[in-house]
Amino acid sequence: MNAVTPAGRLQGVAIELTVLMPCLNEAETLAACINKAKAYLDRSGVVGEIVIADNGSTDGSQDLASGLGARVVPVSQKGYGAALLGGIAAAHGRFIIMGDADDSYDFSALDPFVEALRSGADLVMGNRFKGGIEPGAMPILHRYLGNPVLSLLGRVFFHVKARDFHCGLRGFRADSIRKLDLRTTGMEFASEMVVRSALAGLTIAEVPTTLKPDGRSRAPHLKTWRDGWRHLKFLLMYNPRWLFVIPGLLLCAVGLTLTAVLSAGPVQLSNSLTLDLNTFMAACFMVVTGVQLVTFGMLSRLYADRTGLLPPNAASRWLKAHISTDRLALGAGACLLVGLILFGSAFGSWAAMSFGPLNDPSIPRVVLLGLMLIAIAFQVFFSAFLLGVLEIPALRAKPPGNEQNV
Repeated sequence: MNAVTPAGRLQGVAIELTVLMPCLNEAETLAACINKAKAYLDRSGVVGEIVIADNGSTDGSQDLASGLGARVVPVSQKGYGAALLGGIAAAHGRFIIMGDADDSYDFSALDPFVEALRSGADLVMGNRFKGGIEPGAMPILHRYLGNPVLSLLGRVFFHVKARDFHCGLRGFRADSIRKLDLRTTGMEFASEMVVRSALAGLTIAEVPTTLKPDGRSRAPHLKTWRDGWRHLKFLLMYNPRWLFVIPGLLLCAVGLTLTAVLSAGPVQLSNSLTLDLNTFMAACFMVVTGVQLVTFGMLSRLYADRTGLLPPNAASRWLKAHISTDRLALGAGACLLVGLILFGSAFGSWAAMSFGPLNDPSIPRVVLLGLMLIAIAFQVFFSAFLLGVLEIPALRAKPPGNEQNV
């Protein structure tokens, strides 16, 4: 290929497409990938370049790529995401299509990606399940568990309509993705790109693509359980509602229902099954845990909103307007007062019995309710001050004279 000038032009013509491949010791398959990309550019007439983001190869991949006319961009920081970030920063094309250099993707058939990008899509995902997966190309665990589950979570958590959330062949508008300021350096970069695009309101399209077994004789860089966990962890951390709030509300709902039902006494479900004090105690613990999770969710959403990690939404705006250190501390005080009253009344009833046997079965329940409210009060009180600590950077950034209560 012809050399590209620093201005990103090829023989005086603006580059439309950069074909980007991350590379770490891919000498076995790199030539085939580059030749397919070159064949596509020659056939389609698209003005483009091929960029190899090399992550420290020691098998001669750099010289091989340069000899075939590709531009090699060395990236010293290790990791799949780091290599792609380096390549994206160095790309000259208006559009970028990225794909693995293991010859599992067909770089000679990029027309659907380019057409979708030209039609206005910001991110175009390949769908291997629609395009065709050759036998042996995708491990059974990935095909029937990992990818479907993570794709489902992506659709539920972030309303991404893509059915193949982790396809490695995808295209995007360079300026749109650069504005997202992507940060992850490992395999979870694939998730971050989709999630941050969805949160930013970018247009996401999906086109069929094929997948065949990679041509390498060694094992792939992808590690099933390690990288699957990193993807799942990323999806959860970017959605405090599903990570904290929804599980917390479910625990609170079940716990409060059980405490209300059992507050008057045991409930017999069958001849051999009776719900009594032990179940009542477990229900109280469920409420305490649920309140803690909901509190974590509120703090996480406020922090994500104030740091720009997540864009504001109706929930975060409501929290910002109504939740503060002072209000949480006041609520904790009220909760503590009610808890102490309940505990004190139960203690008084026991004292009236000269601290003898508890013949009244309601007293242990009142004790547990009081202790539950006291525990919740301490949780909320210290969470209130954690909120204040999280807000310190924002408060320090305000000009003098504009201080507000947190």
